[in-house]
Amino acid sequence: MTAHPRLSIGLPVYNGEEYLAESLDALLGQTYEDFELVITDNASTDGTQDICRKYAAQDARIRYLRLARNVGAAPNHNYVFTQCRGELFKWASHDDLYARDLLRRCVEALDERPDVVLAHSGQAVIDGDGRLKVPYEYGLATDSPSAPERFRSFLFEPGGDDFYGVMRADMLRRVKPHDSYHHADRTFVAEIVLHGPFHQVPELLYFRRDHPTRAERANPSKRSRCVNLDPRRAGPLHPTPRLLAEYVQGFVSAIRRAPLSAADRRACFQHLAAWMTSRVRPGAGERVEDRAPVDTAELTVCVDDLVAGREGRQT
Repeated sequence: MTAHPRLSIGLPVYNGEEYLAESLDALLGQTYEDFELVITDNASTDGTQDICRKYAAQDARIRYLRLARNVGAAPNHNYVFTQCRGELFKWASHDDLYARDLLRRCVEALDERPDVVLAHSGQAVIDGDGRLKVPYEYGLATDSPSAPERFRSFLFEPGGDDFYGVMRADMLRRVKPHDSYHHADRTFVAEIVLHGPFHQVPELLYFRRDHPTRAERANPSKRSRCVNLDPRRAGPLHPTPRLLAEYVQGFVSAIRRAPLSAADRRACFQHLAAWMTSRVRPGAGERVEDRAPVDTAELTVCVDDLVAGREGRQT
């Protein structure tokens, strides 16, 4: 690692011992090596701390920071970004897997296209054992040169996991920090998409793990999901009215804050009004892991071939 790594990876974690080591192996085995990996442990009570300290002792690219108390998932995501130094940034999840060339291909895309603010890759959902569950064809027009068109597509089309793409850190500092209401990740990425186009590397390089202890599975109600994001949301007020208001306001704020012309801003508000009226057509906004399973026998082998540390593993 150089004294000032070009890329920072922020990995916020809470009680992630089950899959953490496998995810760290996949990140540390990347063909692109000029990065720092900053782990912020949200006062975990399981074996997460021991795993992190073991890996940090073995690889100088890792910085491990342990919070004194559980501040919630959203504040921890924001905090880890403030501790990073690279000109590029990526959030990583403690339970996902990453093909060996993911970082290299995303950084190359950003270098080739100065107008692009975020680069990600083809993606699929895997189960708790690392078997492919749902491949996903990215269909959003986030590569459009038109900000209103990118925003329209983001509102109305099924979304990907662009939150976990490689981003330009200076752009990210101009975006409102991630909020703590349910689906705040969507309004957060909506503001990013208004800052510039995205690039999707046309290769299957990112594998999002779906398992019973994943945050949305372990917290099925709106209230429990909001409390997981921020414990301060544990009050008696029913979360649905507040959630709906904050969700819509999140999109409004994104349009107001983004560097848009007056005409583009009006067009974005028109798209938002149409989305609110239609309440989104069936399937739009659907989480990819909730779709029906498909035949993935050949692609399951691909996961083992692509991810460092998984060669020869049984699936």
